[in-house]
Amino acid sequence: MPNETETVPTVTTGTENAPAAATKLAAARPPRPSTRPNGQWKIDGTEPLNGNEVWKQVDNGLAVRGRIEQIYSKQGFDSIDGTDLHGRFRWWGLYTQRKPGIDGGKTATLEPEELEDRYFMLRVRIDGGQLTTEQARVIGEVSRDFGRDTADLTDRQNIQLHWIQIEDMPEIWRRLEAVGLETTQACGDVPRVFLGSPVAGIAADELIDPTESINELARKYLGTDEFANLPRKFKTAITGHPSQDVVHEINDIGLVAVEHPELGIGYDLWVGGALSTTPRLAERLGAFVAPDQVSEVWRGVVSIFRDYGYRRLRGKARLKFLLAEWGTDKFRRILEDEYLGYTLPDGPAAPRPKTQGDHIGVHKQKDGRFYIGLAPFVGRISGQTLTRVADLLEAHGSSRLRTTPHQKLVVLDIAEEHVEPLIAALDEIGLSARPSLFRRSTIACTGIEFCKLAIVETKQTATDAILELEKRLAGIDAPHPISLHVNGCPNSCARIQTADIGLKGQLLPDGNGGSTPGFQVHLGGGLVSADRDEAGLGRTVRGLKVTAENLADYVERLVLRFLAARTDDETFAQWAHRADEEDLK
Repeated sequence: MPNETETVPTVTTGTENAPAAATKLAAARPPRPSTRPNGQWKIDGTEPLNGNEVWKQVDNGLAVRGRIEQIYSKQGFDSIDGTDLHGRFRWWGLYTQRKPGIDGGKTATLEPEELEDRYFMLRVRIDGGQLTTEQARVIGEVSRDFGRDTADLTDRQNIQLHWIQIEDMPEIWRRLEAVGLETTQACGDVPRVFLGSPVAGIAADELIDPTESINELARKYLGTDEFANLPRKFKTAITGHPSQDVVHEINDIGLVAVEHPELGIGYDLWVGGALSTTPRLAERLGAFVAPDQVSEVWRGVVSIFRDYGYRRLRGKARLKFLLAEWGTDKFRRILEDEYLGYTLPDGPAAPRPKTQGDHIGVHKQKDGRFYIGLAPFVGRISGQTLTRVADLLEAHGSSRLRTTPHQKLVVLDIAEEHVEPLIAALDEIGLSARPSLFRRSTIACTGIEFCKLAIVETKQTATDAILELEKRLAGIDAPHPISLHVNGCPNSCARIQTADIGLKGQLLPDGNGGSTPGFQVHLGGGLVSADRDEAGLGRTVRGLKVTAENLADYVERLVLRFLAARTDDETFAQWAHRADEEDLK
């Protein structure tokens, strides 16, 4: 299944017109004036205006766990109510996965029940990405015993398992919850996992540790009815690290550490970011949030979404559309007047990061020990790998690790004498602390292997391209990481619009009357980083498509052209936005 489900894609054959060059911000259009209500609870009342809103009011997703444990796990897949299966199960991290053998051309033409298998994807929620070795080992054992050894690191710090059967869910929950893990609200119209800096509490250059704030949000609001029925999903990102390492610009709420000249260290507040088929980057409200205000400000923002968010049309039921209508001034005024009861002080923007936010490599902790950032291939690991990582860390004196928003792992608390031996041991199981250019900066969604929305394969396609590029570009001295994001459909679970090279899965003409897997190309996108002052969306070039088979050829050609044509300290994104269209093909 996808990291974040949005809409069922329309399968294309490469003959449609691609949009003109994207502007820096692609604003989500506010709804046109209409006499029809938008389903905003505070304006239109709470009467349900579509089928999803009906069943959420009848019985929200949190209630389905009892039925899973008492009925469905005992009576099997065929006993599952259809609304529970395709709706409420998500509140507990469960989606049916794609039935093997159904090609991408049928994604948009078959009904969900025709696409789905009798097995599930299960998303393990990991707030802040924080894991103990005991927890990693338990996830690995669950994967081994119930998930055919699958385990994918997502770009939202979760771990996804596949091939899960409904009969096994009570035992899976028992094992996970025994070590403090859960799947509660890992999907659904709820606050999803709270993204947090992977180096929270340990980085020597950290401004503030957001761990307690993240834990407070989880304690107060996870699994409660207050926010169990939102218009759609709600995404949170909080970081205290100056690298701004939680992709806050594409979350519904982002809190980024900043130093106020009079009030000290706190957070800069962002709202309204999301990608999918209508991308919009979050905007600053210009408000400073003190550390002890994080919980109530977060509650205020998500309450605005619950009460004012559009519920009539699912395609418009994200916070970004409300922000597009209101603007930041009105949003801040409503937040302060109706939900906080006080005015937030104005605050400064965070300065541009000086280091990369993926934390790959060896870095010194504030206590003198070291943390090591590790790259698998596009987030794909296994249960066996997780258990082996746990064993290796404990053998080298550590009991902590973190997942990241870049499909990576970070291991913590390594004494200096253990750094190199541990790096060598981890490399043997497929986790590199010194990865190649594209292994470091490539991510991929789940793709057609498991996802009912996908059109093309992603994980293996991306891995094959990385391996080929490692050979072809060996010795090439690139000035900075060049991100390659591979997505199996238009929904952008792999953040294609914010990559140097973003690939949106499509079926392309094969020249013989048929079709072949391929991608529409987005170029020059990116989030704020050491190489970029501010976030911006990628450029699309009319007719610029690449087949999966020719992906490595295209990327190699593009990188070599960039290196030959760049001026001074020009980045890939800057070059991609100024280059002639012919130079990008």
